[in-house]
Amino acid sequence: MSINRYKPHVFVLPEDDANRQIANSFVLHPNLRERVIQVLPPARGWKKVVSKLVEFHIPEMRHFSEERVVLLIDFDQDEGRLSYVDEQIPNDLKERVFVLGVLNDITWLP
Repeated sequence: MSINRYKPHVFVLPEDDANRQIANSFVLHPNLRERVIQVLPPARGWKKVVSKLVEFHIPEMRHFSEERVVLLIDFDQDEGRLSYVDEQIPNDLKERVFVLGVLNDITWLP
């Protein structure tokens, strides 16, 4: 099934496969309509997530007013990374771009 880009919809852009798997877990929820959200292939790096947002998604978002984008990024204890990402999002789209991630990885104890 494909997304109707003229109706409210969300693209999820994960940094890596681990983030893609997390996003897919949410997409599988039975109360979520699969035609309103699409998890994209991993960008393979947080800078590539930003690059894809700037080069592809921002122009598309300006054309499709119902489009939202979720960026899934590992911040790897780099507190400046969120500021950098935020600076790349134009003011007119800030309410439609969401940045999610963790500041540092959690180590699970047995």
